[in-house]
Amino acid sequence: MLNTLILYSTVDGQTLAICQKIQQRLTEQGEQVNLVNLAQVSADALACADKVVIGASIRYGKHRPELFKFASQNKAILDTKRNSFFTVNVVARKPEKNTPETNPYMVKFLDLSAWQPQLLGVFAGKIDYPRYRFFDKFMIRFIMWMTKGPTDTKGTFEFTDWDKVDDYAKKIAAQK
Repeated sequence: MLNTLILYSTVDGQTLAICQKIQQRLTEQGEQVNLVNLAQVSADALACADKVVIGASIRYGKHRPELFKFASQNKAILDTKRNSFFTVNVVARKPEKNTPETNPYMVKFLDLSAWQPQLLGVFAGKIDYPRYRFFDKFMIRFIMWMTKGPTDTKGTFEFTDWDKVDDYAKKIAAQK
């Protein structure tokens, strides 16, 4: 039985929801799966994993600094494992920006990170205006206005393609 470690870095929880879906699919395939916040993973958990999956969200055009720190500090061990990385961002709602080759945040991650994952994924996220604090609501609404996205601050808009998440989980499961 393969031991898979799924690590997540999330701001509002959509990346965690995607990780939970991947965990469910991998468990159905017979893998032992542990889901851990990237900031809380132990060296032992990382060492014991056969596979490592990392999911990270974007806020204001950037991945969280903890992602780059983790990738840099753990590159050597990550390179010895079957591994994958996916990014979650609202820009990926656009068909021309929803692949690893065309998503600006994935391209930027690969340019900045010493770690080069074996399998890549890009998923559109979610806008949940009612949950945001005033500043975030204002900024995200402005960004959405600029990019022709939803601006109704009473609404919640989920862009995640769950079939695409399932397909990605199948690719992870195929990493034997």
